[in-house]
Amino acid sequence: MDNLTHSLVGLVASKAGLEKLSPGATILCVLAANVPDSDIVTLIGGRWNYLHHHRGITHSIIGAIVLGLTLPVIFYFADRLIARIRARQPAVRLKGLVIASLLVTATHPFMDWTNNYGIRPFLPSSSQWFYGDFIFVVDPFLWMILGGACFLLTSKSKLQLGIWLSLALLLTYLVITVPGQRGLDQPTVLRTIWIIVLIGLVVSFKLGAARRWGSRIALGALVVVAAYWASLASLHWFAINEATIEARAIVSQYGESITDIAAMATLANPFQWSCVVETESTAYRFELSLARKHSALSQLVRHERADTADSPAVEQALQDENARIFLDFARFPVARVVGADCMTQTLVQLADLRYTQPGSGRGSFSLDVPVDCPTQGTAHSSPSQPSRFQRR
Repeated sequence: MDNLTHSLVGLVASKAGLEKLSPGATILCVLAANVPDSDIVTLIGGRWNYLHHHRGITHSIIGAIVLGLTLPVIFYFADRLIARIRARQPAVRLKGLVIASLLVTATHPFMDWTNNYGIRPFLPSSSQWFYGDFIFVVDPFLWMILGGACFLLTSKSKLQLGIWLSLALLLTYLVITVPGQRGLDQPTVLRTIWIIVLIGLVVSFKLGAARRWGSRIALGALVVVAAYWASLASLHWFAINEATIEARAIVSQYGESITDIAAMATLANPFQWSCVVETESTAYRFELSLARKHSALSQLVRHERADTADSPAVEQALQDENARIFLDFARFPVARVVGADCMTQTLVQLADLRYTQPGSGRGSFSLDVPVDCPTQGTAHSSPSQPSRFQRR
């Protein structure tokens, strides 16, 4: 999930009661909600180094526990140092900070699991990826629920009101402009809900909702989020079933069988799902709508799998170091060879079909590898045998 959502989760958790465990718990909760993303330091080694390490050990069970314990210890000794300098008694309670930190840190990998980027929870013993697929990586409805609760409970000064106003204006701009750019079906629905919620929050603030309800607002927000997630998980189950029916009809035309299938949430539309189907040699992507009565297939694309490709050019490209990193990350790696006739530069275009197609150029989700002209008569691997680059 985006770091704004993680931060809002930490702030709501603190206002739901964790802030009572120790002075400084509120700041700690916001930091703990984001601390697994400390792997951003790996960007120093470049984007491919970051792709290799992102959502790695810091998002694993062991990593989350270590980070969840380290943060309160830092707070504890920093408070003791400040207390000595200012000649006062230490204020923070280590036990309370540890409880708050472990609880909130655990929300980060869980929330990251819910989307289609996934996590590797069992590192370092296992590098297997796990994906929830039922929540889009950026969700405006979570901003509404969590952000609304935080606004009501923390707007106690002009400075705080100014911060929330600035954030509201920025997010409103994104909600109005981005859905249309990303082709969201009926973006007016999202925009209307957003404006209604903003008006409702202003009215609630004027009526003193925070004074009346206090921490129950935060607890209520967490309950609503849990119910929202449960609803999306149920819709995801229906999407998988519908996608399987459609996929069987597709692959039967080519005499193939399904080896893997995914239905992934889309931006702010719980009834629209992006689906990817893998067979022994190819991968398909299509859009699926649960709101339509007839066939919901649209934008069907078909590509050769990169990890089982029977192509000398692809085999050569996968020897590239960045290609190895990409293949280790990609869930549905596909490939396209450009210039195979050797009249121009031969190029192998790799892509993760979750996010883009070969040649589309979406950052770390695609990669173009120049290769030597494939030698005529190069031995091909048998179509019935998986390539040695088979994804784990």
